[in-house]
Amino acid sequence: MTVRQSARRPARAALAALLLVGGASLAAPPASAAPHPGPDYADVLDLRGTPKAALPGDAEDNNPISTFSDRGAWHAYALPEAGDRSAYGGFSGPLYIAQEYPWWLSESFSRMRLTEGGRTLDLAAGGTPRFTSQPGRLLQSYDLGRGLRLTLELRFATNRTALVRAEVRNTGSAARTLGAGWTGSLLRPEKAPMRDAPSLKSTEHGVGVDFAKVREKWDYLTDGTERFEVTHKDRVRTTVDGDTYRTEVAAPVKLAPGAAHHFDWTESYTFTDAERTREARRARAVLAAPQAYATAGDARWRGYVAGVTRGVPAERRRTAVKSLETLVTNWRSAAGKLKHDGVTPSISYKWFTGGLWAWDSWKQAVGTARFDPRLAKSQIRAMFDHQITAEDKERPQDAGMIPDALFYNDPERGGGNWNERNSKPPMASWSVWETYRKSGDRAFLSELYPKLAAYQAWWYRNRDHDRDGLAEYGATVDPANDSTEERRLAAAWESGLDNAPRFDAKLGTSVVANHAADGTLLGYSLDQESVDLNAYLAQDQGYLARIADEIGRPGEAAKWRKKSEETSAAVRSEFYDKADGWFHDIGLKNGAPLTDRGRGIEGAVPLWTGAASKEQAASVRGRLTDPGEFATHVPFPTVSKASPYFDSTAYWRGPVWFDHAYVALGGLRRYGYTKDADELTGKLLAGAKGLTGDRPIQENYDPLTGAPLNSPNFSWSASLLLPILSGER
Repeated sequence: MTVRQSARRPARAALAALLLVGGASLAAPPASAAPHPGPDYADVLDLRGTPKAALPGDAEDNNPISTFSDRGAWHAYALPEAGDRSAYGGFSGPLYIAQEYPWWLSESFSRMRLTEGGRTLDLAAGGTPRFTSQPGRLLQSYDLGRGLRLTLELRFATNRTALVRAEVRNTGSAARTLGAGWTGSLLRPEKAPMRDAPSLKSTEHGVGVDFAKVREKWDYLTDGTERFEVTHKDRVRTTVDGDTYRTEVAAPVKLAPGAAHHFDWTESYTFTDAERTREARRARAVLAAPQAYATAGDARWRGYVAGVTRGVPAERRRTAVKSLETLVTNWRSAAGKLKHDGVTPSISYKWFTGGLWAWDSWKQAVGTARFDPRLAKSQIRAMFDHQITAEDKERPQDAGMIPDALFYNDPERGGGNWNERNSKPPMASWSVWETYRKSGDRAFLSELYPKLAAYQAWWYRNRDHDRDGLAEYGATVDPANDSTEERRLAAAWESGLDNAPRFDAKLGTSVVANHAADGTLLGYSLDQESVDLNAYLAQDQGYLARIADEIGRPGEAAKWRKKSEETSAAVRSEFYDKADGWFHDIGLKNGAPLTDRGRGIEGAVPLWTGAASKEQAASVRGRLTDPGEFATHVPFPTVSKASPYFDSTAYWRGPVWFDHAYVALGGLRRYGYTKDADELTGKLLAGAKGLTGDRPIQENYDPLTGAPLNSPNFSWSASLLLPILSGER
């Protein structure tokens, strides 16, 4: 199909192919479309705010303005505040990701203005505008008085391009002749060299921003090929004056009474010259059929909303849609060293924006599979793309390992956030199986099965110091792991519960070296065997058995099942302290439970995985339902309220994380304590402040007050809220 043909009338096959970009598979849209899913779920998140500086973070590196993105795009937008007249006519931002770090490009880069007879019309002449977010789009509605209305809609058409549609409607009795224009200014970073990175350029169809090469490891990473570009469907002319531009339509628009005109434009953010060329072609196709893309986007979001609200009580569905919007906004498509789409922890926190973490991905895939199994499979693949192999030049001894964190840049490209110092808890087979349950893709199981088996083998080869079949969290042979303290720190990171009391050096935690039979240094282990790790390994083996059965390998399935039973039996016999009524880590030297470090939420994991006996589960249930222990105002603190090390606001030393709440609730349900689980679910949802309103879903919450803590718009919280909301295990 030629460009000339696509600009006139794109073939349906080509349009359908373009609609696949960055999202679930979609056919070409029908001629008549069902209503948008939004009205019942408007403003589940407060997305209003106008940035005043390029750097988005507060003192904690959190962006206080929540944003909207879709399809894995690397830029996002917000709505203006209703009373901020200076922001009327445009969407806040965009927020763009400089490979790994978020920055605001502008207060509002494309602010629309209408003129009549040379006079600029007041967008609020007829009253206060209405700004609202709905699933999959941002909306603005203006009454200009005297029979004119303006509406703006922003959606994402591809994984690099947003589509903005502005409709001007003449509701009066007289014909009108209007001019239209757009203006915007850059928000420059305050410090060099970031300050000098962006530069405005006029283009034939609008305006662009080029970015100079900047390699500031901890702040700003560009290669000099990035571009943000606005492309208008109408013929326009643009002038640039320093950091400000003005675009005007080439000819006025005449509106008869009752008539309307659409001004359509795209806003694309690309990283490479190849992406820029490809996206220019896509933008032309989008502008040739903007309503088709809008219709297809609405259809996709109807499916998304149906997926996350299925089985959820009516009073909880807005929270489910909030979870959905959180996950989709945190979706990043393949770029740089990230070979598949994935869901990042949070676009709102500087350090969580441009990368993927292993156990975050396992958890996020489980929630994502409820509305987009294709994306769930992609984010699992994104981690396995970088599974260490025996041919790896840096760490062949770690064959089978999944790195902790992957980013746009690996260390060779100057990235500092990429992390191979440690892995993360082995929950991948659970994630793969749950994704399969939603997708039915048996080929996906066959693809991942050998990789999952290699990951299992790595744990026992590199993290079982005394070869007794019980593993320890640990650290790799890595330049950063250059001291006992750094190795202990990396090992604590590998658990995911970084600063939990059970890993404190001052309480006795240290590391030991692990060697192969030939003396090769394989890495390091904590000098304690962890209950959650071994319960996860047992569960992982059980899921490997299910996968092997499903893909026609019954002999291997039987072996995995036997291994799972053996590991579960060891968890029951070795990690449970009868006197304390709880599961604890045990010392590597003497095998004694580390009860003096207090009870942590990891003690509930054997119930979720099914490793606990009925008697052990009954005892753990007593602790989980005790208000003086884990049934706090917001249930399931990471450390028991009765622990001497409990701190309600200190990361893994007390705050409530929804992933472990999900595990604890699932454990109670598994052993028949359904009423307890239902009651505690109610407390959890009611106690976490802002959860049922329009505030963002947080990384964690204060168990005593319900106050939100740490990163807003956090993905694994959103993901595992979905089964919590429906009462699933």
